[in-house]
Amino acid sequence: MRALSTPEEQRPAHQKHPLARMLVIGLIASVIGVLICLQIDWFPSQGSTQAEEIDTLYDVLMIVSVPIFVLVMTVAIYCVIAFRAKPGERGDGAHIHGNTKLEIVWVTIPFIIVASLAVYGWIVLDDIEAKQDGEIRVNVTGEQFAWSFDYPEQEVKSNELVLPVDQPIHFRIHAKDVLHSFWVPAFRMKQDAVPGLTTNTRVTPIEEGTFEVVCAELCGIGHATMRQQVRVVPEDEFEAWVQERREGGAAPEDGEDPVAAGRQIFTSTGCNACHTLADADSTSSVGPELTRLAQVAGDREPGTSAEEYVRESIIDPPAFVVEGYDGTTMPGNFGDQLTDEEIDTLVEYLLGVSQTEGGE
Repeated sequence: MRALSTPEEQRPAHQKHPLARMLVIGLIASVIGVLICLQIDWFPSQGSTQAEEIDTLYDVLMIVSVPIFVLVMTVAIYCVIAFRAKPGERGDGAHIHGNTKLEIVWVTIPFIIVASLAVYGWIVLDDIEAKQDGEIRVNVTGEQFAWSFDYPEQEVKSNELVLPVDQPIHFRIHAKDVLHSFWVPAFRMKQDAVPGLTTNTRVTPIEEGTFEVVCAELCGIGHATMRQQVRVVPEDEFEAWVQERREGGAAPEDGEDPVAAGRQIFTSTGCNACHTLADADSTSSVGPELTRLAQVAGDREPGTSAEEYVRESIIDPPAFVVEGYDGTTMPGNFGDQLTDEEIDTLVEYLLGVSQTEGGE
C-alpha cells in the first residue's frame, strides 16, 4: 500500500526552501553589486589628507548599504514571483502569526549596523576636523555670486585662493547675504556659509595643482556659476605670492604678456563665472557679455572714457547697469580685493579682448 505524502512533500519545489534560495540569490547579487560600486570612480583626485579618510568611509558605507538594499529587493521580487496568486485562485492566503524572535533579530541587527556606522563616522569626523599645529587661517566670505579670501596673519586679501602644499589650513567661513556652501571637491570638505555665523573647516592640501571652488547651496540665479579656483603651490611660491600681494598685486612685469596676466585675474577672481568672454572659455549669461564691451562702453554717460567706464563698473557695479541685467548681482568688493595695478591690468585686458572679438 503506497504511503501518503506529507504536506511538506506536496508543496511545490520552489516553496520548500524559500529562505535558503533568497539568501543565496541575495548573497550573489550583493557581491556583484559591491564589486561594481567599488570599481566606480566616484570622486576626483584626493587633494587633501582628509580625502583619503572620507573616501574610505564612503566605501564602507557602500559595502554595508548595497547588501541590505539587494537583500530587501531580492526578498520582495522573489515573493512577488514565487507566491503570486495562481489563475483562478480567489481565496485568502494562509494566516501568518507574529514571530517574536524574528522581530527581535530584524530590529537588533539594523540597530547594531547603524550604531556602528555612526561611531565610525564620528571617529573620522573628529580626526579630520582636529586642530593642527602651524595652521594658516583663511577667512572665506561668500556673497552672490563670488568668494573672497582674507589671510589675516599674512595681512593679505584676495579674490583668488592660494594655499601652500602640505600646510594645515583653517577656514573660517562667513556669508554676506544668503546661505552659501564652501566646497572644494578635491579636498572633500564642505561647509555652509551662514549669514550672521562663522563656521569652520580644516584641510591639509597634499597635491599641487589648480582645483575648483564651488558653491554647493542654491543661492540665487547665479548659483551654478559661483565657481572660482584654488591654487595649491609649493611653500616658497606661496610666500612669493603673499609678498607680491603686499607690494601691490599682479601687474604685468617687464616682458610678461599683459593678455595672459589679465586673463589670469579674470579667471582667478571668478569673473568668468558670470560673464561671457570667449578668450577665457566662459559662456555664462548671469552678467552682461563682455565680447562687445568696447561697444557697450559707447553707451555710457558722455565725457567718460571707456577705461573709466570699465574701471567704475568693476569697483561700483550699480553705477551703470546694462539693460536687462540687475546691477546688484555683481559683488561690490572688487575695489577692496584687487589692487589698482590689478584693476588696470584687468581693464586693459577686457577692452583689448572685446575690441578684437567684437570687431571694433
